[in-house]
Amino acid sequence: MKEKIIAFIKKKVKEANAKGVVIGLSGGLDSTTTLFLCVEALGRDKVFGLTLPSRINKKQDIEDTVEICKKLGVRHRVIEIDPIIESFEDVLDLNDKLVKGNLMARIRMCFLYYLANKDKLLVVGTGNKSEYLQGYFTLHGDIACDLMPLGNLYKKDVKRLAEGIGVPKKIIEKIPSPGLWEGQTDEGELGISYEELDGVLPLLEKNISVHEIHRKTKIDKEKIERVKKRMKKTEFKRKQIERP
Repeated sequence: MKEKIIAFIKKKVKEANAKGVVIGLSGGLDSTTTLFLCVEALGRDKVFGLTLPSRINKKQDIEDTVEICKKLGVRHRVIEIDPIIESFEDVLDLNDKLVKGNLMARIRMCFLYYLANKDKLLVVGTGNKSEYLQGYFTLHGDIACDLMPLGNLYKKDVKRLAEGIGVPKKIIEKIPSPGLWEGQTDEGELGISYEELDGVLPLLEKNISVHEIHRKTKIDKEKIERVKKRMKKTEFKRKQIERP
């Protein structure tokens, strides 16, 4: 799994004649695992980490990104995005938390692509297959990237890979969250645990019926139906992007 992804990263950077990559870092499992893989594939000098917190992001998460980048020896910068959000609030109605959250994700991607354009880098996405199949991402936001190394791995596989390549335990055990508003968690929004979701998705991909999935996994039919409906409803969001 690791060797395939590392070869993929090397290939894409070489094909683009890029000088390296830039990664948006949240302090969570997916972005940290992606960072580790890029450093192993390209060397620390060709990797740039960018942390783009707002006031709702936990201080510990920001500190974790700084600590890990120092440990790996990669270039890193922290830029707070609150002043930019506030400038939008001066002219737009951002009372809807989802609308505001999507805007924040797109603001972050503007920074990443600015740096990529400036320094001739590729933007590396950090999403996984579980989120991808549920459409749990922001179009032209966190899904906007030049390559997505974890794009074919379910969340359970990302955890396994992270353990194997030395990602710190405190990162692996964090509760996953996009950090777009207070109290937001992945599992809370998806309405199902990642463990259950990763049990359902591979079977849905094989067109196995809800009844049969329930029989095989003992997961509530209502949850399976919700996953299936969300998969169908968000189909329009899954445009072709580079995945190994």
